[in-house]
Amino acid sequence: MFSPITKANLYLKTFGFLKVPLIWICRPKILNLDSKGVEVKIPLRRTTKNHLNSMYFGVLAVGADVAGGFMAMSKAQSRGEKISLAFKAVEGRFLKRPEADVHFICNDGELIDRMLDEVIETGERVNQSVKITAICPSLHGDEPMAEFELTLSLKKMGG
Repeated sequence: MFSPITKANLYLKTFGFLKVPLIWICRPKILNLDSKGVEVKIPLRRTTKNHLNSMYFGVLAVGADVAGGFMAMSKAQSRGEKISLAFKAVEGRFLKRPEADVHFICNDGELIDRMLDEVIETGERVNQSVKITAICPSLHGDEPMAEFELTLSLKKMGG
């Protein structure tokens, strides 16, 4: 019926609208999603830019959150597990002004799989740092605009 990317984007839009309106306002779109990684785009628009006409740093944090969190939610759902997901810490390095649409890339799918294995096996909370890189491919190719490390915290619900 729908492609996996279309389903992922419908889920993300619904989640944003119902649960975290700021995500919905930023209009993230999943471009690629597989077992190893995810790529999310947030358009540079009036609602996402700052007074310097570059992406506001709060929106960059939303993009990092979506890239790091969506993969974990999606992997937990595909396993049929109810997992509580939160971020316990964030570190951001802002390297260059992102003056166009920003793509957020997280390639820590294998790490997230190991985290989920441990959570399901032990029932204990697991915390690990995931990396997200923000790029502006239309202006600067793969050159990082910002780099984030988010401490992803997973715990089995009801366990």
